[in-house]
Amino acid sequence: MARQLNTYRQHARLRIAQLAARLMAEDGIQDFAMAKRKAARQLGVLEDRLLPNNTEIAEALRAYQSLFQADEQAERLQRLRREALAAMRLLDRFDPRLTGPVLNGTAARYAVINLQLFPDDPKEVELFLLNRQLEYKPGQKRFRFGHGFRYVPVFLLIGGPAEVEVAVFAATDLREPPKDAIDGRSMERLRIDQVESLLAEKAAFAG
Repeated sequence: MARQLNTYRQHARLRIAQLAARLMAEDGIQDFAMAKRKAARQLGVLEDRLLPNNTEIAEALRAYQSLFQADEQAERLQRLRREALAAMRLLDRFDPRLTGPVLNGTAARYAVINLQLFPDDPKEVELFLLNRQLEYKPGQKRFRFGHGFRYVPVFLLIGGPAEVEVAVFAATDLREPPKDAIDGRSMERLRIDQVESLLAEKAAFAG
């Protein structure tokens, strides 16, 4: 009986992860919690303990994109990374870093490019955007550092080919990246030159 129950739970988690991955890949849902709860409702699963974690969903998303969207995904990543690089060059004075799905390869349809900036004074970023007459929406976003959370200012740039979410950190945060929402490890971040190398490497491989 216990073995059957454990098998049921594993199967339920897998089904939810796979459906959540499809919702993210096809419908553009970018929030893991939203995707998993929507998938659970559609499958009629009501127990929170049967919900997969973010790592399981990310693995299912990679598998789905590889199986059903391989060519589309490769083109999307190159395009979004080129757009990210253009935005980083524009914001070069703030030491930008690329993070998130565009970097890790899971960017789905309607994906937002995630950048982190490290100005000496956070107010400099909004002043820069105003002076450049760039269209944006201000807000806040929560990041985990160590065992606690902190809200940082964000600006969603909406005037370009893809939306760019700019998170404004303190200059001292360069030494300690926030935790990744998927696996809880230190968030991966790339500088401009590293993004250039990534694009060149992928272009050479495709050629």
